[in-house]
Amino acid sequence: MEIKILNHFLLLILQQQPGILGMLLPWIIIFGIFYFLIIRPQQKRQKLAAKEREEMLSSLKVGDKVITNGGIFGTIAAARENSITLRIADKVNIEVLRTAISSMQSPDVKEVKEAEAGK
Repeated sequence: MEIKILNHFLLLILQQQPGILGMLLPWIIIFGIFYFLIIRPQQKRQKLAAKEREEMLSSLKVGDKVITNGGIFGTIAAARENSITLRIADKVNIEVLRTAISSMQSPDVKEVKEAEAGK
């Protein structure tokens, strides 16, 4: 009789569902791993890229060759606080926001343009 009660009691203990912490703990550990291996390093890279971009935009000066977000190649003819005037062809100037500048032209871009002009 005592063995039946003990077996019944053990069976009830084994059939119990795990607590909420037991179900959530693996998800918490997985999120922690993703945060420290993927999310946090990406945030650091984005912060560094934003800082480099701000430095590039603040260092723009007349005569620099730049590329806009729209893909327009030009030379800075005038620079103001929030806008820049680009010379994109002879006697053709456009005014764009300083934040519309995506990058400076690299030397090899100049060579490609010169090669295309020579064809």
